[in-house]
Amino acid sequence: MEVRPARPADAPSWERLRQELWPAPAGEHAREVAAFFAGDRLDPLEAFLAIEDGEVAGFAEVSIRSHAEGCRPGRIAYLEGWFVGQEWRGRGVGAALLRAVEDWGRAQGCQELASDTEIDNGGSAAAHCALGFQEAARVICFRKDL
Repeated sequence: MEVRPARPADAPSWERLRQELWPAPAGEHAREVAAFFAGDRLDPLEAFLAIEDGEVAGFAEVSIRSHAEGCRPGRIAYLEGWFVGQEWRGRGVGAALLRAVEDWGRAQGCQELASDTEIDNGGSAAAHCALGFQEAARVICFRKDL
């Protein structure tokens, strides 16, 4: 398996996996991926893809934040998105992506890596815990139209 930064030729595969993780209206992920490759690299700042048998098996998107639940303020590597296609799960793809993110975070001068998941996403929470994350907080977010 190869884990490497995303390349423009990877756009269709990365978009497909993003759509699986974050269902969105047609074209939304294509626009975001195109903006990333055009230089709009804030969120995410970097994207890694896991390539297995010539196919994109998963991705990890990472940024730098100044604050995250349970972390000391400063430069914090933040796992904005982490997804492995269903057919590739249980094969170490997620762990390989996380190692790349950790290495990237250290190279950026970060001492902590943070992430989040929906409160009812037990599979994601279990994957995080299995790879060394510690739960820092549980939050319920609210919104109201004005």
